[in-house]
Amino acid sequence: MIFSRKQAGDGRRGRDKRATEVLDGRDAEEAVPERGPYDVSEAPDGVERLDLGSLHIPAVADVEVRVQADPQGVIQQVVLVHGESALQLGVFAAPRSEGIWDEVREEIRHSLVNDGATVEEAQGEYGPELHAQVRTPDGLTDLRFVGIDGPRWMVRGVYQGVAATAPAAVGVLRECLDGLVVDRGQEAKPVREPLPLRLPREVTDQAGEGDRPVEA
Repeated sequence: MIFSRKQAGDGRRGRDKRATEVLDGRDAEEAVPERGPYDVSEAPDGVERLDLGSLHIPAVADVEVRVQADPQGVIQQVVLVHGESALQLGVFAAPRSEGIWDEVREEIRHSLVNDGATVEEAQGEYGPELHAQVRTPDGLTDLRFVGIDGPRWMVRGVYQGVAATAPAAVGVLRECLDGLVVDRGQEAKPVREPLPLRLPREVTDQAGEGDRPVEA
């Protein structure tokens, strides 16, 4: 299923650093980040977003939101596509006291290396990230892994295509990531458990009628 809007006419450390840039004599814990991903408690109003449960994705011109969901509307995968670049998104439960991207990143690196991939760590705008080249049935594929720790959650993004090898060319996909909103909920969850993602009810009903792409 595809949602699209057509055009008309370091981990938590990096996130906290952005928050301190907008401090005005206030304590850092009270600062609202200049950009996201945002927790639902601090998200700016007046922005059109696609509500997928734990993730609310801003509507950005010419970005397609591609989702794979089961018959009950539970989403298995979310990928944003713009031109020759794509961004796969995942959101996971994390402890209240500390972020998990450092640990998760190391596990991803080990897994990729064990599978024969070439991996290197680099410093990106959100903090440490991984650049990998993996072998697929279609040949070598470049991937770029980013992670952002928030309050009791972590967003993981995997860039593919041009944005994987040329971060400066990420374009409006950065706008999507910066405008992302996470609704963690209050329910206790095991650390690293994926937070639930679901199609909006009206979309599920419309898809059931014809199982066709939907524009939002």
